Amino acid sequence: MRITEIFHSIQGESSYVGQPCVFIRLTGCPLRCTWCDTDYAFYGGHEYSIDEVLGKVHSYGCGLVEVTGGEPLAQPESLRFITGLCDAGYTVLLETSGAVDIAPVDPRAHVILDVKCPGSGMTDRMYWPNLSRLAVKDEAKFVLANRADYDWAREILTRYDLAIRCMVLFSPVFGTLDMRQLAEWILADRLPVRFQLQMHKYIWAPDMRGV
Repeated sequence: MRITEIFHSIQGESSYVGQPCVFIRLTGCPLRCTWCDTDYAFYGGHEYSIDEVLGKVHSYGCGLVEVTGGEPLAQPESLRFITGLCDAGYTVLLETSGAVDIAPVDPRAHVILDVKCPGSGMTDRMYWPNLSRLAVKDEAKFVLANRADYDWAREILTRYDLAIRCMVLFSPVFGTLDMRQLAEWILADRLPVRFQLQMHKYIWAPDMRGV
């Protein structure tokens, strides 16, 4: 697998926020979201065998692991790697763009599916059958840049009964959408979603890597 970085940090998003977590960031992504904060992972990286990465993960002594990118599912080996992590007893989170079919992913992994709002510029790349494949253990994440994104996300929430299917996360684009404004929209509409911020960007510098 080609990997950009492996690091131990505090989980900054999802229902696992605040917990120590080992992150494996795979290199490469077929999407180009306007607000992407990990474009350094588009290219470069280093080749590792699955056993090498499993050994590195084990060295941290942490039971929570996130496989992210880039787009991790763009590398076919990631599927076998996720299964290897599950077999080793880790709680595995998979952060994926929603553009790649999640059907082959080991069912023991917790999928965090990024539903691409119009503000991302990548809505047309969504693989919509993925939303019907989300289970109770999974999460659907909407990153919102403005009111138009919010209204769109609210409609998708209803159309796919997402709040019944799994946890739904609404997150403002850092530095673009005022977090208080988003919180007030959610409260006014009484949406059954979880408001979230990128906690790591408040603990460390927003552009700091490896955290």
